Amino acid sequence: METSKYLEYQDFEWAVKLNRYCLEIAGLWPKSDLTAWNKVMCNLRTLLVFFSILFGLLIPMTHSLIKISGDIILIIDNLQFTLPIISTMLKIAIFWWKKEAVISIMDMIANDWRTPKTPWEKMKMITRAQTARTITKFAYCLVGGNSFALILMPVCNLSVRYITNITDPGRLLPLQTHYIYDTTKSPHYELTFISQSICLFLCMIHYIGIDSFFSFLVLHICGQLDILRNRILHLEIINYAYNLKMCVTDHTRLLRSIVLVEHIFNIMMLALFLYFGILFSFYGFLILNLSEGGNDLSIFRAAYLICIIINFVCHSCVYCAVGEILLSQCKHIHYAVYSNKWYNLEPRNSRNMILLMVRTNEPVYLTAGRLFPLTMSTFCNLLKTSASYISVLLTTKQ
Repeated sequence: METSKYLEYQDFEWAVKLNRYCLEIAGLWPKSDLTAWNKVMCNLRTLLVFFSILFGLLIPMTHSLIKISGDIILIIDNLQFTLPIISTMLKIAIFWWKKEAVISIMDMIANDWRTPKTPWEKMKMITRAQTARTITKFAYCLVGGNSFALILMPVCNLSVRYITNITDPGRLLPLQTHYIYDTTKSPHYELTFISQSICLFLCMIHYIGIDSFFSFLVLHICGQLDILRNRILHLEIINYAYNLKMCVTDHTRLLRSIVLVEHIFNIMMLALFLYFGILFSFYGFLILNLSEGGNDLSIFRAAYLICIIINFVCHSCVYCAVGEILLSQCKHIHYAVYSNKWYNLEPRNSRNMILLMVRTNEPVYLTAGRLFPLTMSTFCNLLKTSASYISVLLTTKQ
């Protein structure tokens, strides 16, 4: 018995390990057994990371944005980093604000892993967890690639940014910023470079970490819906009323967890949709501007922009794909109830099954700000709308 509990605990730790690495840095990892002192320390770490990004990146970049407000190319070069930084700070603030709701979901997930399961159910949970881990690993690769391009290349006097005498009068820094002191002199330059690098890494790791955690939560719920669908399809006649009651209870629990995920992440998803549309238009404008000739954009920077837009589109597509999977799994529950031979049951049992059929017929999906459903159709519409604004930017430049 003790061995079984240990293995179940190991499975849970394996499932959440990669997500915990990111969120523990800022004290955002949800734990229900923290002491009062540990909670205070976690909150202090969150504030430290938040204000480090604010004062180390956002304020200097906003100062630079005001300084170059007359040049659309420089504005776009600034906003392609400023907007994700603002989005990351918003994510950290919302995640910290709604941490109690996140803790309740994590307690549910931990209990799901500790509950006795059949080999098929365990395999289904591991499969969903492996998919979430793959998404997280891919996100880690993005962090590594972006860190190399933005932090290490300026050391070699190379940059993927649009370099001018206005934004970079002296030695290169990772980001387009403006300070009240001279950053070209030592040790001001070295200290500024190190502080930017640290703050940039913190920003990227939490941008990726919170998004990967969202995918992990939704995919776990999808795995539980798979298990519930299998149980409904194979309801035993013996103790039928009890077995049906357990299925209804489990379905209600999963619906509540979906509502909690929606409550936590819907504003984050709305911010994602807004700045994704803006950045997609900006990147498209820069690439088209490069192809016209007679400009200062290097081929190397064009390759970087193309890689970034591909990664950005794939990263944003994951949210809608995960939402689409959740919507599909909820529909499968309805089909499972319908496929059950409820018409051969006793009148009382068949009536209960029909009520469950009506309940599961309601569509369940996640939204962006309670405005747009997270589906692949919404993602395609967003791409079309964003692409249409590229022509507006080209007209503005002319």
